Amino acid sequence: MQELLSVKYDVESGDFIRGGEASSSIKKLLQQLGIKADIIKRICVACYEAEMNIVIHSYGGYIEAKIFNNKVEILAKDRGPGIENIDLAMKEGYSTAPEYAREMGFGGGMGLPNMKKSCDEFYIESKTGEYTEVRMVVYF
Repeated sequence: MQELLSVKYDVESGDFIRGGEASSSIKKLLQQLGIKADIIKRICVACYEAEMNIVIHSYGGYIEAKIFNNKVEILAKDRGPGIENIDLAMKEGYSTAPEYAREMGFGGGMGLPNMKKSCDEFYIESKTGEYTEVRMVVYF
């Protein structure tokens, strides 16, 4: 398997204006590489959800995408409070988003479940008070 491209984007905490830029940029790269639209959609849903979780729940972090000839690997890592109960956080509708995020239409508790549904492989690791790291893989 040959790595074709690797990109990394910083994601700022609370930056709802720029939230989504990483996933949009990755979408454009995948389109330029001729990846099928249904695969791009899955990758972008997963990436956007991860990116917005960094914006809403962390002190900042990054999204990294590695594009291979047969798959895309996405790593989303933040600095922050971490997730105390990953099993609970994976339940549809569960959210710890602050009220201001909910007022903007975010924080419906679908971020992590949508990430998992969109990927062929999904891994999450979190250390309370330090970080959350999500690794996702989509094959094509």
